[in-house]
Amino acid sequence: MSDKVKSLAEVSAITASAKTNGEIVVFTNGCFDLLHRGHVHLLRSAKALGDILIVAINSDPSVKLIKGPNRPILSENDRLQLIAAMEMVNYVLLFDEPNPCSIISILRPNILVKGGDWLDDQVVGADIVRASGGKVVVVPYLKGCSTTEIIAKIRS
Repeated sequence: MSDKVKSLAEVSAITASAKTNGEIVVFTNGCFDLLHRGHVHLLRSAKALGDILIVAINSDPSVKLIKGPNRPILSENDRLQLIAAMEMVNYVLLFDEPNPCSIISILRPNILVKGGDWLDDQVVGADIVRASGGKVVVVPYLKGCSTTEIIAKIRS
């Protein structure tokens, strides 16, 4: 297991220390099932906004709730390891809830990043981040880069 994979308590301590030192903490989350170029684009863009990039990954049960009974394709451990292997990611953690509100409430990142398939007013946790003086950034979506499209292509 990568040393980048942390518990929420560990990431919370790291975040608090980083913010005390004036570092900018960037947070994003998602299923990250079947890693593709769109994910890489999102993570690179997120990392460019700050000093520390934290990525929260939906657990297998929460992916099933969001995406349906045939997902995820890759297990949560595989998805954690793939994201942890990305050079731009500093820390990665797993969460069971359908959305990351509780994590965002605890971490209070300086910047919350989501992919362009989300509208600014739909970004979960945006209100929490903005109330703490942070900002929300929506990274433009790369057309044709989605796990759903990859699965459809494989099936056709």
